[in-house]
Amino acid sequence: MSESDKKNNDLPDLWVDNTAANMTEPELLRYRSNLLGSDHRVTNYGGGNTSAKVVSEDPLTQAPVEVLWVKGSGGDIGSIALDGFSTLYLEKLEQLKNLYRGVEFEDEMVAYLPHCTFNLNARAASIDTPLHAYIPYRHVDHLHPDAVIAIAAAKNSKAITEQVFSGEIGWLPWMRPGFELGLALEKLVRDNPHLKGAVLESHGLFTWGDDAKGCYLNSLDIINRAQQWLDQESEGEKDAASLAFGEAIYQTLTENERAAIAAQLMPIIRGKTSEKQRQIGHFNDDAAVLAFVNSTQLSALAALGTSCPDHFLRTKIKPLVINYDPQQNNIAQVISELDQQLTDYRADYAAYYERCHHDDSPAIRDCNPVVYLIPGVGMLTFAKDKATARIAGEFYLNAINVMRGANAVDEYCGLPEQEAFNIEYWLLEEAKLQRMPKPKSLAGRVALITGGAGGIGRATAQRLLDQGACVVLTDIDQSSLNTVTQEFAAVYGADVIASVRMDVTDEQQVQQAFDFTSLRFGGLDILVSNAGIASSSPLQETSLENWNFNQNILSTGYFLVSRSAFSLMKTQQMGGSIVFVASKNGLVASANAAAYCTAKAAEIQLARCVALEGAPLGIRANVVNPDAVLKGSKIWSGQWKQERADAYQMSTDDLQEHYRQRSLLKRNVYPEDIAEGIFFFVDDGSSKSTGNILNVDAGHAPSFTR
Repeated sequence: MSESDKKNNDLPDLWVDNTAANMTEPELLRYRSNLLGSDHRVTNYGGGNTSAKVVSEDPLTQAPVEVLWVKGSGGDIGSIALDGFSTLYLEKLEQLKNLYRGVEFEDEMVAYLPHCTFNLNARAASIDTPLHAYIPYRHVDHLHPDAVIAIAAAKNSKAITEQVFSGEIGWLPWMRPGFELGLALEKLVRDNPHLKGAVLESHGLFTWGDDAKGCYLNSLDIINRAQQWLDQESEGEKDAASLAFGEAIYQTLTENERAAIAAQLMPIIRGKTSEKQRQIGHFNDDAAVLAFVNSTQLSALAALGTSCPDHFLRTKIKPLVINYDPQQNNIAQVISELDQQLTDYRADYAAYYERCHHDDSPAIRDCNPVVYLIPGVGMLTFAKDKATARIAGEFYLNAINVMRGANAVDEYCGLPEQEAFNIEYWLLEEAKLQRMPKPKSLAGRVALITGGAGGIGRATAQRLLDQGACVVLTDIDQSSLNTVTQEFAAVYGADVIASVRMDVTDEQQVQQAFDFTSLRFGGLDILVSNAGIASSSPLQETSLENWNFNQNILSTGYFLVSRSAFSLMKTQQMGGSIVFVASKNGLVASANAAAYCTAKAAEIQLARCVALEGAPLGIRANVVNPDAVLKGSKIWSGQWKQERADAYQMSTDDLQEHYRQRSLLKRNVYPEDIAEGIFFFVDDGSSKSTGNILNVDAGHAPSFTR
């Protein structure tokens, strides 16, 4: 590898002196943390922690005291703000040493940490607090860079650490994070004042400095040195992956072929693994993933499990390798064998729990895999929500990089099974899980909304997102679709919202949209069929073109969309909810709107047919009938508004008030009202309702169902 290539692989120095010039010590800690966490080569999401020892004024005595600022429990250094740090009296943390009774009493020390809190800070301190407190430097970074963990997870980790860093970096054998490790780090640093950092076997890296910038640059330097050494050791190999993983025995499918296989498998896997908890899926076909899944060493390395504790907390101790042969395209065989593969995996996981659990261990958790590896295709990950599934994939990608680096220079070693279990089922981790907020009512659900860029579609998306659903918006208007998607992503995060342009009258586009949904989230639970248009004309003036225009979108379009949704839900075998947004015009005719009214009546009848066929499968179908929803509606922003005003012989400015006065309740109907009706039908509160019609029209007597 050339010097230029080596430089291109280096982590860049992102520190800007002018930006940092007027920052306080806590602000510099946040700045350093955000810079380090911005690159997954430095540490993975939620992994690692940073700290600073800051002189502050005691709120009671006004005397200066040393305060440890350290990333709080469950935070992420890449996005952490000042309120994400715990603050603790350093003197009180020192006094905890007198209470420590040994490694078998490790967990009890965490209960003492709240007694050390400075200034009533509510941010819970993490189990890594002692590791930072007892290192005699003002600034400390604990990171999980792939390059360093590759050295830490190698069979000859200690010798390699000495070789790579020429004695400037210390080494400690595997210890579970906590008080014991904190004391061991303190002794290592005090006994070896020349050290710039320490490698923790099978875990990660500690670095330090006297000021924030110096600590940051020290961290970058050590990580870059590790990566440069790994690159140098594999120099001259035509394919570094071959050195680490063995020769490739499978060929990578094309991008479209990979996506098609993943979209086919994900709903099936989701349906078979969501019994205890609805799963959301994520697909990753990164080049490093493909090199791993195509290799001769795939099964052997996957069986070893991950090394770094942060990895297997999110990925389980090992993945499931799917028996797919991309050259034979044996997808039918894979699907037929999937039940047995999952049964075997669950049994293996249960046996692991039985071998390793303690008397006070938490109950066994969901035995299903988190990570699925597919030769020629890539990696699937499933978890309770999209972010967790995506992050699990990122963590396993980190694990692949670690295996690649360790095997290229030595021999990769997974964490011993018992140690892995002790981390996965640590009572402190269980307590963290128990503190998680109760899931929202639509958590783990995936919804697709047609006409998603319009008023009702947008309001519905917001209502479902508020309740924890993942949402795919479709619309024929790409520009409006992009705008709405970006706005929702800014509020709810990009993980839970996606969009794809779709013409509901185009059979191929409809199927592609559902394939996109499967690939993005793993399947489908909710369809809101809402795409709409409207036209008004006397019968004699209604052209065949206009008639077909209404039928194609409002009848044929609803058929195509519901058919694809029904098929996907049937594949999943998890039930589902389909809601048609029809109209009161489907129940009662309006003058000069024969094409529109007939098409809307067809929607209602189609929903009843879907309800009949779907009931044995747990698929519900219901109808929400809006009336006179002018606000935010694309229909009413077009010619329809003028046509209806002409039909009633009034100005368009008077139309909304006309509809309000016509209603029994004398109230306007808004998109949010329709969204509330839709939410009722897709939520479990209406789980015993199918084939129903809900009018949301402020009361229109001729539309009363009977």
